[in-house]
Amino acid sequence: MTYQLIKNAHITFAIISISFFIIRAWWSYRQSPLITKRWVKTTPHINDTLLLACAIYLMITIHQYPFVNSWLTAKVLALLAYIGFGTIAIKRGKLWAGIVAVGCFGYIVMVALAHNPFPF
Repeated sequence: MTYQLIKNAHITFAIISISFFIIRAWWSYRQSPLITKRWVKTTPHINDTLLLACAIYLMITIHQYPFVNSWLTAKVLALLAYIGFGTIAIKRGKLWAGIVAVGCFGYIVMVALAHNPFPF
């Protein structure tokens, strides 16, 4: 019961995360004044912390770990790429970086569903 609840929370936080990222990247690209609002800067950190906490719980529960299990290693490396490209997209307003970041997120989802670093 708890595992499924945390898994559903993880999925929900992931959907919120990518949705809000796309909005923030667009605002940054369009140089909207909304991008400078305090809640716009803090809310994603709260959501992403909850997302990461759920991920750690799930990882420990299923006894699979990055750098031991290849699919989790792929997710962690793709997450680092997502963060890097996402930072460029939001801080510098670069549309190409936002598109690449969304692609990284899509890859993370595919790996999660397949439990395989080559989900294609």
